[in-house]
Amino acid sequence: MKTMKWTATLLSAIFLLISCSRTAYVQKDSDVDFSKIKTYSWVRTQADKETANASTRNDDLTNRKIRQSIDRNLAEKGWKEVKNNPDVYLVYDVMIEKENKIDRNAVYSQSFTRWFFNPASRRWVPVFYPSRFLGFDENTRTVNEGTLTLTMMDADTDKTIWQGWTTSELNGRKLSDKQIDSKVKAIVKKLEE
Repeated sequence: MKTMKWTATLLSAIFLLISCSRTAYVQKDSDVDFSKIKTYSWVRTQADKETANASTRNDDLTNRKIRQSIDRNLAEKGWKEVKNNPDVYLVYDVMIEKENKIDRNAVYSQSFTRWFFNPASRRWVPVFYPSRFLGFDENTRTVNEGTLTLTMMDADTDKTIWQGWTTSELNGRKLSDKQIDSKVKAIVKKLEE
């Protein structure tokens, strides 16, 4: 009996952890053998150079944290960052946009009890009326939704060979360290598939 309870608890904990993990999506070139790729280099795009003004320098800390998280997760997979002759080039993009989210909540009537007098038994008899389903209450709210995209390009042809992204609702205006790590981990995990 103890082992049955222990097994049920363990299975429910595993189910809870799996259901809380981030979902990442991937597009990849099926002709590329990703097992041969072991080195990478970061690309600074022309758009980055053109928009390198004071407002983007404020996000320098977030950009460094994203890059460090990607480097750390790729190093765990055996990848190495090099300056010359990489197998692939990497570039990432963060997009934060406002989205309308609809929350639907079920609405029920108030349950109540009515009392009736029974003249035959000379007593008051309670009659319970349960609550009834009335429909749904819909609320629309504006949320910040963040999308992190990691793109991998072949170093020889400059063609995109792999792209992974994940999207989630943000608590504030910017990505937190915890959100960055979980998003990057979910994306890099898809490299094995």
